Amino acid sequence: MNIINTRKKAEKETEPQATPKPITPEEEVMIQKEFEGLLEDYKHTRNGDKSELLKRAFDFAKNAHGSDRRLNGDPYICHPLAVARIVAREIGLGSTSISAALLHDVVNLQHSTFEDVEREFGPYIGRLVRGLTHISGKNFRFLNEESDEDNMSLIATSEEQAENFRNLLLTIADDVRVILVKVADRLHNMRTLEALPAEKQKRVATETMSLYAPIADRLGLYNIKKELEDLGLKYNHPEEYQRLKNLMHEAEENYKLLFTTFAAPVKSLLDDLGLKYTFTYRIKTIYSVWRKMKKKHISFDQIYDLYAARIVFTPSSPENEKTDCWRIYNVLTSIYKIHPDRIRDWISHPKESGYQALQVTIMGPDNNWIEVQIRSERMNEKAEEGDAAHWKYKSGKISDNDLGKWMKDIKDILDNPAPNAMDFLAQINLNVLSKSIYVFTTKGELTQLPKEATALDFAFTIHTDIGIHAEAARIDHELKPLNTTLENGQQVEIITSDKEMVTKEWFNWVTTTKARAKIRGWLRTNMKVDPTSLEEPKKKGMFSNLIGIVTKKKKKKVQPPKEEYVSRSTTIELSGIDAQGLLNTITHVIGEICSCNIVNIHIESKDGLFKGYITFNTGDTKVVNKICTELKKVHGIDKAHIKNK
Repeated sequence: MNIINTRKKAEKETEPQATPKPITPEEEVMIQKEFEGLLEDYKHTRNGDKSELLKRAFDFAKNAHGSDRRLNGDPYICHPLAVARIVAREIGLGSTSISAALLHDVVNLQHSTFEDVEREFGPYIGRLVRGLTHISGKNFRFLNEESDEDNMSLIATSEEQAENFRNLLLTIADDVRVILVKVADRLHNMRTLEALPAEKQKRVATETMSLYAPIADRLGLYNIKKELEDLGLKYNHPEEYQRLKNLMHEAEENYKLLFTTFAAPVKSLLDDLGLKYTFTYRIKTIYSVWRKMKKKHISFDQIYDLYAARIVFTPSSPENEKTDCWRIYNVLTSIYKIHPDRIRDWISHPKESGYQALQVTIMGPDNNWIEVQIRSERMNEKAEEGDAAHWKYKSGKISDNDLGKWMKDIKDILDNPAPNAMDFLAQINLNVLSKSIYVFTTKGELTQLPKEATALDFAFTIHTDIGIHAEAARIDHELKPLNTTLENGQQVEIITSDKEMVTKEWFNWVTTTKARAKIRGWLRTNMKVDPTSLEEPKKKGMFSNLIGIVTKKKKKKVQPPKEEYVSRSTTIELSGIDAQGLLNTITHVIGEICSCNIVNIHIESKDGLFKGYITFNTGDTKVVNKICTELKKVHGIDKAHIKNK
């Protein structure tokens, strides 16, 4: 992962003008009106009444910024006011975070000191402002397919970027509200980005897409994430953005008519349930359409699921919330054909951000698939505002039951830092910014893992001892090697050995911070392996020491001496976990049961598993069945059955 850093001291995209003109009376009225709007937003956060604190923070910031103006000509105080309103209205945080948003630039622009802020507003707000100022001077730009040759010349060293990210993670771990306010700050900067030159617009947009949109997604701030993505596309690919915007605007009228036709019979049956509800539709975001066109190499005319529907209802009672969701589901599926592979029950198993909904895809009246989201009012509030609206703090610390997994990932990275800068950056990308998958244990327990996680990651997530002793995995009842990449919804069982099974190759099979740290520590302690030697990825499979088994480069067959045997022969297919001496055990089992001659053996081994066949000269069904039964008792053999003719 390469990263662009525009310059060591970040250039703030909202620099005040050098010689600003005084604030006009009309602007004073506008500023006061915005502050009154902020107080109204704050009332709806249900976080008590600390309006006097907000008034003091507003006056402090207004006096500090004075007549400063942004590059678009607005009084500078309009920016922290706008950020504070996003924090209150769109994220739902309380007075401490709103005050920090109002004050977030007073030190950065050298109008005040940290000591001034802490003396006036106390240590909690002072700590947030310090954290915001600390990360405002950092750049976290990823080099991706949108980067041009000019940006290529500005790439920072991986060591510098690793230190930048380490500071960011330390700030988040200290108080996650810092990154929430920073996301709000970035959202307003993106909304007003037109004042910057095109080159700076693209740099800021690229950073937004690489860092802030994924973080908003992980925090459950879905509306903010969608807006950041659309604005990022607008400035990275302005012509494509405008073309898609026009096409989607033209298509919207048609979708209104389609939704009316689609909704009419559903509303009739929903009314019979006696529930209070709203039934609406939404057009997909411009960015999601653009991404789908790029990913599937299709044109706009080939996208048939441009809109989705949503039913938000008031439960008949709190305890009937889930039941009412399924009642609505039954209404939909009694009218329209369901897509069996696209049902998502996020009620029983919420996403990592706390998102809950029942999602179903059905065939609409125009013979195109339509996704319908079914949510209670509580679920909808959570989905719209994200977890941030429901976080409770004690001295700025996040509670254990709210997005704790994400915070734990961050702390794991800080507690187990990779010795190599590039590997540290990869850890952040995989464990902090990437989306997650959800798999089940054999007991039906849900386990969350980063996308691209393997069965071996799962083993270490369950318990370190299970990881250390893992031999193979059974995924959806099929035996698979430990380096198998997991997918959403799979059931995973880890098969273990009495022996510790760790090898150097394992390090390249895992993505999670915990698994990498445990494997690195085991290899350092037990095999005296230098940790830095593990950082270069090696695309090698693990092949066994079985006698007569295939090696990495070529296949070998064990051919016993030619002997006379009857023409009737039987072939048994075998598969299971690779182990040293297994072939000797197989031949011994066959020899104990019958004196038949082995005609041919062919076994292949890869990634810790083997498969193959044995042919011998007997047609006695009872004997063959007994051989299969006894072979399946051998440790490591998963299947043994007669090969179909």
